[in-house]
Amino acid sequence: MNELQGAGVALVTPFNVEGTIDFDSLANLIEYQIEQGMDYLVSLGTTGETATLSAQERKQVFDFTVKQVSNRVPLVAGIGGNNTHEVVEQLNAFDTEGFCAILSVSPYYSKPSQEGIYQHYNAIATASKIPVILYNVPGRTGSNISPETTIRLAMDHPNIIATKDASGNFNHFNEILRNKPSTFQVISGDDPITLPMIALGAVGVISVVGNAYPQSVKSLTALCIGNQYEQARPVHNSLLKLIDLCFIEGNPCGVKFILKELGVIASDQVRLPLVPVSTATQQAIRTAMAEIKQLA
Repeated sequence: MNELQGAGVALVTPFNVEGTIDFDSLANLIEYQIEQGMDYLVSLGTTGETATLSAQERKQVFDFTVKQVSNRVPLVAGIGGNNTHEVVEQLNAFDTEGFCAILSVSPYYSKPSQEGIYQHYNAIATASKIPVILYNVPGRTGSNISPETTIRLAMDHPNIIATKDASGNFNHFNEILRNKPSTFQVISGDDPITLPMIALGAVGVISVVGNAYPQSVKSLTALCIGNQYEQARPVHNSLLKLIDLCFIEGNPCGVKFILKELGVIASDQVRLPLVPVSTATQQAIRTAMAEIKQLA
């Protein structure tokens, strides 16, 4: 899946101040990503606040995004959860037109065994009509997809084509990269470690900060993939402070504030239990944004 190499972005879902989906801002965000050269887009990942959207809203976002993208860049759909039966039902009903793959988060809250995680993805891979990307994010789900389970899934299901890994564990990455099938890809799920992960063999990143700075994330990944690490390091370093601020009060609260400051979306509204970032964090973000502007 060469189309999923390089810089991908997990799109935010913009909301109006009253909390409804702001489709005008979503259109602006999509156009901003494409104009700035992002390689592919992910609709309704964690950063899209998918857990707070109704089934009808998720369908509206998918349908709108497919129409707006209009096959100009590859598009991935976030479809996952901790109710395997429900996820399979979503996949059976899902219109894949315009999407090249699904991104499916490891089941959260339940803390299943590795066999439970394997069987969960076994059901998803069997049901999905398009390729599947595993999403391992233990800090959010409360459980880890072990390297052994990742490799087993990759070996048993040719349509499981990649893992987005945000475990932050380099021993874990090394084991997957050492033992994976040649066609199976590892994608960074964590902005601050994109550079070292690509150095180890990852093919790119699905980024949060890329919502706001797609050109910088695209440049960083392209330089790393081209083994130009001397040139990549200043780009990497310039983003680190802002990346930290994106997550300090919850994701996507920080990056939505940046997008509002940049004029890409109209409001930094999020849905409870998330709330907009504090005044102190707003000021810290503005300072970091000014520093990036000076470097640009």
